[in-house]
Parts: sequence; structure tokens; C-alpha cells
Amino acid sequence: MKIVVLTGAGVSAESGISTFRDADGLWEGHDVMEVATPEGWAKNQELVLKFYNDRRKQLKEVSPNAAHLILKQLEIKHDVVIATQNVDNLHERAESSNIIHLHGELNKVRCTKYPNDVKLWTDDLHTGDLSDSGYQLRPHIVWFGEAVPMLDTAISEMKNADIAIIIGTSMQVYPAASLIDYVPDECKIYYIDPKPHISHELKQRDNLVVIEKKASVGVVELVEKLMS
Repeated sequence: MKIVVLTGAGVSAESGISTFRDADGLWEGHDVMEVATPEGWAKNQELVLKFYNDRRKQLKEVSPNAAHLILKQLEIKHDVVIATQNVDNLHERAESSNIIHLHGELNKVRCTKYPNDVKLWTDDLHTGDLSDSGYQLRPHIVWFGEAVPMLDTAISEMKNADIAIIIGTSMQVYPAASLIDYVPDECKIYYIDPKPHISHELKQRDNLVVIEKKASVGVVELVEKLMS
């Protein structure tokens, strides 16, 4: 059975990673427009580099939680694809096999001139760190206003899903939230979130099951059910 999982900040929050935007519109105390846009990069490169250096350091101090870990167990019986809005590597560290990063990855950087020139990078990134082509490296993050390169790949997976599982996302950040529009009508959708945002489109789904629990509880319960 083909299971496609869409994860958001809620799946990593229990590991100690802050959600992308808190209620006040800030990310770790920063205006996201200052640290997550091409304009912010052009205005204050040092601030942007420090921000992602701090996030990279934080990533070394956290671990996958029960939700990340049990998703791996689904692979024993099912074909599982995880499309995540998160830029952390907790799904990888939980050893899930097929992960699509919609918004980029903290532990990668890319050339500012040639975006396909991507490399692993786990330490601090500084002004003067150059790509092989001689151009400044930047965080491999999809900033606001930029295209989402992996979106078409995720759409293709959603179109072939037998079961779709939404975990820890408000379903209000586009274009990632639009992925659910590509799920086949007969596909069962599970939405796990303590405060789910059920859009008009989701409400029209006959096969929608809402589990109002935090990820570490709701995902474990659902996976155990699907594996039984």
C-alpha cells in the first residue's frame, strides 16, 4: 500500500525545535522577512548566516521523537514517502528511506549563482565561503518568494497515494498545503494535530479522519493501527 506522509513543524516541536512561526509571527525571535527571504539576504547577509548557523547548532542538540521513529516502522509493510516542510534532518536520523524536503535542508548549502550546486554542510557558514565555481554559498533553504523545486515530485507521490497522513501542520503554508488537493478521491486521509485547521476542501473529503493529538501520541496510535 502506498502511504504518503506530509509533516510540518508539529512533528519536530516535541524534539525541541521551535515551530517556524509562533503566534507573534517570529521565528526564534526574528522577523521571518529578515531571515527567510532573498531581500533579507541582500540586506543583511551576516544576520541570515548567523541565524542558520544557530539553527544548525541546535539541530546537533536534539533527537528524533516517537513520531519520527515509528514512521520508519510503516516501511515494514508499506511503500512510504515522507514529504516534509521541515528543514531539519530528524526523519533521516529516524532512518526513514524516502524523504522529500519541500523547503530545503539545514545541513546543506548551495551556490548563490548555480542553485543546483548543493553540498553537505554541518558547521558554520561564513561570508567568504565559496562554491567550487567561486561564488558565495548560502543556506539550502527555500525562502519566501522562491520556487519550491521538489513540489512537483511531492505532487506526483500524492496522486498515487492509497493513504495520506498529515502530521503537525497548519495546512496554511502554500504551496505545500495544496498537496492535499492532489490526493485521489478514494484515498483515506488522516490528519494528526492537537489544533487542526480543517479547510473547506478538507471538510469535503468523505475519507477524512481527524486525530486531535500531538504527534508523538497520535502518530504512534495510527501506525500501530495500520500495522495491525
